[in-house]
Amino acid sequence: MADPYTVLGVKKSAGEAEIKKAFRDLAKKHHPDKNKNSPAAEKKFKEISGAYELLSDKEKRASFDRGEIDENGQPKGFASHGAGRGGFGGDASGFEFGFGGGGPQSGGFRQGPGGGGGFDDIFSDLFSGLTGGGRRGGRAQAQPADVKYNLTVSLEDAFSGGAQRVTLASGKTLDVKIPVGLEDGGQIRLRGQGEHGGDAIVQVTIAPHRIFVREGRNIRVDLPVSLKEAIEGAKINVPTPGGTIALTIPGGSNGGKVLRLKGRGWPATTGHAAGDLKVVLKLMLPEDVPAELKDAVSGLAYDPRKGWS
Repeated sequence: MADPYTVLGVKKSAGEAEIKKAFRDLAKKHHPDKNKNSPAAEKKFKEISGAYELLSDKEKRASFDRGEIDENGQPKGFASHGAGRGGFGGDASGFEFGFGGGGPQSGGFRQGPGGGGGFDDIFSDLFSGLTGGGRRGGRAQAQPADVKYNLTVSLEDAFSGGAQRVTLASGKTLDVKIPVGLEDGGQIRLRGQGEHGGDAIVQVTIAPHRIFVREGRNIRVDLPVSLKEAIEGAKINVPTPGGTIALTIPGGSNGGKVLRLKGRGWPATTGHAAGDLKVVLKLMLPEDVPAELKDAVSGLAYDPRKGWS
């Protein structure tokens, strides 16, 4: 092997971080998984790995700098391949460059008990980014991970269903289908859209509404009615999340009266029946009470709090 500093392209004064970075960059470039069927790439990868194994070991590096061992980790005067414990040959107890006869997929590189290069942390980052799957069967292979996202939707969209656009961390944009009757805090799982084949989990929050209020599976709407409508009765168009309906207000209705429409609340879902729509009458006087209204009620004499206390 050539001079390890030259192989990695660093100066003799280079620190550990600089040596590590140089190895990472070269290993990504020349890794056999990125250079299929390339003996030259395999040879180069072995060379830079051997150089890093020597220079990342403080004792071996110091011995090399003092001229006590050669670039193969052998004491000066010894053969570069043999049974010496500091070497890089296939029989040495240091770093073994075996492909198992089947390329890097058949077992990859192995570090023997004498290796001091600390390859595990290097390969855990290096192999996780390889398009070919990286270190098959190795401890450093990237694991699938789920990624969570928050999405706020309108009450109408949660009620009727629809689609919402979501931008993932990768920059990819997806149209997420909102199921009919989705609950607040419900989750939508996007298979394979997380990290390294994991899932993207979209947690949905239903935004507060100006008119409608959810009460469990029921929906409440406060309906303003005039004094005339409350006394005489009326048919009024009432908005609901599913569209406008005509509702008959009985004559003589008091403010606060609840008219319940069965099954018009939150939609039925698996295991849950549809809720009800609760229309609460809210008696409203005009902002400026006209004189004729004052005259009309001036002769009224009744106790609205009879039996109240």
